[in-house]
Amino acid sequence: MTLTIFPELEQGSSEWIQARAGIVTASTVGKLLTSTGKVANNDTSRTLIETLALERITGRVETMRPTFDMARGTALEPSAREVYAERRAPVTEVGFGRIDQDGYSFGGSPDGLVDELGGLEIKCPKPLTHFRTTLDQNVPRIYLPQIHGNMLVFDADWWDFMSYAPGMSPFVKRVHRDTEWDDAITEAAHLAEDAIRALIQAYGDTTAGNHPTEHFDPFDTEEVITFG
Repeated sequence: MTLTIFPELEQGSSEWIQARAGIVTASTVGKLLTSTGKVANNDTSRTLIETLALERITGRVETMRPTFDMARGTALEPSAREVYAERRAPVTEVGFGRIDQDGYSFGGSPDGLVDELGGLEIKCPKPLTHFRTTLDQNVPRIYLPQIHGNMLVFDADWWDFMSYAPGMSPFVKRVHRDTEWDDAITEAAHLAEDAIRALIQAYGDTTAGNHPTEHFDPFDTEEVITFG
């Protein structure tokens, strides 16, 4: 297994998006797993596989406009990281990491690496969601694939989950490495790689001799303003 770290990549930048293009990552692997941790075969998993295949074929990533909640989380993340560093431990920021093994790649974009053994996953939800998480005292299951995926990429022993809302007490809980999660994520990434390659081959066979048109974005144009 080979780990490649891209420390200088700014998360969300075009370079960061391209580094993740066409491969399964910690933030997307949950779409390949069922709620019980088994490899999924449903519309969600198939859509992700098709999307990754398309990214490899075209070399482009179709970006989506962030929602208000996503933009809010991005804006609050530095403050949350600062609070964690003050109360827990120093945090090292890393743009992206990728492991290459047995013909497939798997990547992760941590919110921070902590010491030499762990990392950090930050979520900045609405105050009511943060309130509920704090009362429950558990990491919401929806985030576990991402957390375990990052542990697999960076070979970490543990990963701290942090929920943060300004003006409220932060919630931090440590998640430890689990071989069952490692195995499930590895299997899902392997099967996804096989499916992606099969789709690329099928597309190539179907379009043989039918050359692609020139790509352009119909909305990426400068508006021309004229005055009569």
